[in-house]
Amino acid sequence: MGTLRDLQFALQLKIEELRQRDALIDELELELDTKDDLIRQLQTELDRHRNPSEIKPNPTLCLSEPARSPPAPDAALRTKRQAISAEPTALDPSLLTHMTLTNYIKSEESRELIQRALFENDFMKHLEHGQILTIVDCMHPTRVSQGGRVIQEGDDGSLVYVLEEGKVEVTKAGKRLCTIDHGKAFGELAVLYNCTRTATVTALTDIKLWVINRQGFQTIMMRSGLIKQSQYMELLRSVPSFQSLPEDVLSKVADVLEETHYRESDYIIRQGATGDTFFIISQGQVKVTQQKSPNEEPEFLTTLTRGEWFGEQALKGEDVRTANVTAVGRVTCLVIDRESFVHLIGGLDNVNSQPFESSENTARLEAQSVLFSSLHLADFDVVCTLGLGGFSRVQLVQLKNDPSQSFAMKVLKKRHIVDTRQQGHVLSERSIMMEAHNAFTVRLYRTFRDSKYLYMLLEACLGGELWTLLRDRVSFDDSATRFYTGCVIEGLAFLHARAIVYRDLKPENIILDHRGYAKLVDFGFAKKVGLGQKTWTFCGTPEYLAPEIILNKGHDASADWWSLGILIYELLSGSPPFNASDPMNTYNIILRGINMVEFPKKISKSAANLIKGLCRDNPSERVGNQKNGVKDIQKHKWFEGFNWEGLRQGTLAPPITPNVEGPLDTSNFDRFPDDNEDPPPDEEFSWDLEF
Repeated sequence: MGTLRDLQFALQLKIEELRQRDALIDELELELDTKDDLIRQLQTELDRHRNPSEIKPNPTLCLSEPARSPPAPDAALRTKRQAISAEPTALDPSLLTHMTLTNYIKSEESRELIQRALFENDFMKHLEHGQILTIVDCMHPTRVSQGGRVIQEGDDGSLVYVLEEGKVEVTKAGKRLCTIDHGKAFGELAVLYNCTRTATVTALTDIKLWVINRQGFQTIMMRSGLIKQSQYMELLRSVPSFQSLPEDVLSKVADVLEETHYRESDYIIRQGATGDTFFIISQGQVKVTQQKSPNEEPEFLTTLTRGEWFGEQALKGEDVRTANVTAVGRVTCLVIDRESFVHLIGGLDNVNSQPFESSENTARLEAQSVLFSSLHLADFDVVCTLGLGGFSRVQLVQLKNDPSQSFAMKVLKKRHIVDTRQQGHVLSERSIMMEAHNAFTVRLYRTFRDSKYLYMLLEACLGGELWTLLRDRVSFDDSATRFYTGCVIEGLAFLHARAIVYRDLKPENIILDHRGYAKLVDFGFAKKVGLGQKTWTFCGTPEYLAPEIILNKGHDASADWWSLGILIYELLSGSPPFNASDPMNTYNIILRGINMVEFPKKISKSAANLIKGLCRDNPSERVGNQKNGVKDIQKHKWFEGFNWEGLRQGTLAPPITPNVEGPLDTSNFDRFPDDNEDPPPDEEFSWDLEF
């Protein structure tokens, strides 16, 4: 038997052995991740050179895709992603709840076939049961003779189909891809936003189809979401404990409520059991009984009906149920558990999301406004192009009378804006950027216009795009990712405090200033949304879209926190967690959820925990969207020790300091060709130049 000293020495040896083994495992995992990156790059390179005819497309996904320009033949392996946006809906949310939908008569067999086809479709199956039934009601019939075209490759699409009778053939560029039999749905991407059909569907026999268009689909989705939200809010307001809650908090509680269904005589609560759940009766009625002693029959106390509630004590702490509650007939209850309630109910004040502007800064901004209001387009010389977007070109310009001052000039073609019906987005971008004066958002100084273009004079950030850095480095380590994520969090918190949702977060929209600090740029999809309110436009970049945007449930600022989780994953690993060659497939992967994603070893457990917390399917359960707001993100274990105050004050050293030698140094940007296209003039769209 050894002495205590011998045992302690042996223990220290064992601990050191385990530490060395852990270090070796970490090294091997890092090496494995590096090889995975190399394999991914080589696979991408192989795909670029592979003969397109060798690639067999998935026929259920190839019928439509958003219009986008193909990458140049000599493009880098990693290409920039174009955002997509549905045309603005003409639907007025205030009128939708009273709108009567047009139903079409169907046999019971037809209803069952359509319903089954929708539930078997990879996208449609994620809709709520009630929404599916309403879509079934609203689909109208159409027939196509043998040889007729259902879908023509190259046409704009707006319809989704269910084939009830006959068979169709899918072809692309004249080559046969597959056939589709009766009982299948196809063309579903077209009901999300305007897209170009990428395959032709031809009737092989006389066929019968059931159809609904994008307007009808969006009406159903918006209407059902608004009615459900309105009903839930009304029921919550009837509960005394909830009556003092602010509207936005009440809205979050409504989002987290779960519908639970019970049958005749089902026990909802049993006397003596411990509980952590609160119930509001949505439909039906329940019977409340109490057993005075073990040998006695339960005594009837009361009956509760729609709008009444029970189990309230469970939200305040451990609750031993003092009565039985059983269903009388079929009953539907709205249910919330104590953990969800505790996370949602509380103070929403957050000093870090308040304006970080001193009185001196305000005076400086006012002086700048006076200076820039006297400038004209002719006062600038164009130096070169800094970047290209889906709707615009960004140029570096300098003042003619002061060459030491350079700016970024965003140039938008008026005709393109009108043709794509993006006037609302552009006007919203201008309005939001004129008030978003923050260290982590790019500054807009003023705007100009002429007969062909709209111009936005922006702060020049010459450190380059975060996307370019990520492309060149493949991925970042934890420290660098924390810094860039911290900058983004500060920018988003600033916007959210002003009820602004950003909606297009991705590395392509993050730019570095001369110090290496990151700023949000491109506010084309940003929108002001009232507290407790939602917006419904389908917009963003496919890989970054939150589930509620894809499913047309209505969304708010919580969609930005979902995108932040995707951003962290991409910065750490080099690619987003949800990614496919086809947009519809990408959306279907997103709808499966973050828990279906296998995280690479290079993403630490604490980072993975934060990503999963940000990417919860239910917006009310997301980190950043609960009672402590953005503080829950800032205080997460992954940010332990991070100097938030140093970041805000600009004293924290960035992970990469760009080399910027002067106001005209564009060495941190890729080279872009000049724009030689001369668009037609368009006076239909302009904006007020008064600030």
